Amino acid sequence: MTTTVSTRSAFSLWLQAVRAFSFTASMVPIIVGAMLALAFPGSVRWDLFPVVVVCSLLIHAGTNLISDYYDYKKGVDKEGAFGGSGVLLGKLLQPKQLLIGGILSFILCFLLGLIFVQIRGIEMLYLGLVGIIGGYLYCGGIGYKYIALGDVLVFWLMGPLMVLGSFFVLTGTYNSTILLASLPVGFLVTAILHANNLRDIQHDKAANVRTMATILGLNGSKIEYYLLISAAYLSVIFMVITHYLSPWTLLVLLSLPPALKNIKVVSQATPSTQTELAMIDVQTAQHHFLFGILLAIGLLISALL
Repeated sequence: MTTTVSTRSAFSLWLQAVRAFSFTASMVPIIVGAMLALAFPGSVRWDLFPVVVVCSLLIHAGTNLISDYYDYKKGVDKEGAFGGSGVLLGKLLQPKQLLIGGILSFILCFLLGLIFVQIRGIEMLYLGLVGIIGGYLYCGGIGYKYIALGDVLVFWLMGPLMVLGSFFVLTGTYNSTILLASLPVGFLVTAILHANNLRDIQHDKAANVRTMATILGLNGSKIEYYLLISAAYLSVIFMVITHYLSPWTLLVLLSLPPALKNIKVVSQATPSTQTELAMIDVQTAQHHFLFGILLAIGLLISALL
């Protein structure tokens, strides 16, 4: 039986619309930034961390709502496609509702972010605006998702920018170690997006959407996926060897089994069996979360010892 609006609460519909299951992708970088702040020798404003969490969730929710709206309007999300929340295709919510919801999410994030500007200075205004504008322009405006810039910009926006932003709010400063420590998170969040695009190659080509996956093709996209996953582990190992990170951060190696499982799924995909990749973006997001939590635990232990 088809689910209708009348059988579901507004709350559950909006949870689906914002794709709450994906919020781990924005939580990991701010948690990593917070764990890096534990080793900061000066004063840390831990009272600001809950506001950081809310702002990060608002940007992520706003980005998801705006992307759903534009993907639907541009015919990217249609029957048979795997992407999107499904609330528009299922006529559970109206397009205008998602657009308004996305804009309101960004506005509320901006208003809350003024707290950071007052405490930490004008740098936080710039960081916040980059995050909000980057979230909107993913599909709105120039729609960099549609012109093969998604991988590069998502790497910076949901990797280094969020880790540095979290650390800066808490400590009022930053350094090169924080930037380096954010790279593994950036590699894996990019892997989530690339996994999504890898799965959607045929649909995106039909909709005239250019992604790195449509440009590289299936085999080239597989290689990019392997490189992104490998780079996350190799960067941590390199930073441990060069003493930028504690050996405790090698706990991330415990996340290798699901990483290898995902790589196997990707390696076996063919143009005629891409439906087997239906959940690869979710599986990659789960791996990103596990890796990020293990990295955070490693940073926590090293700060406490």
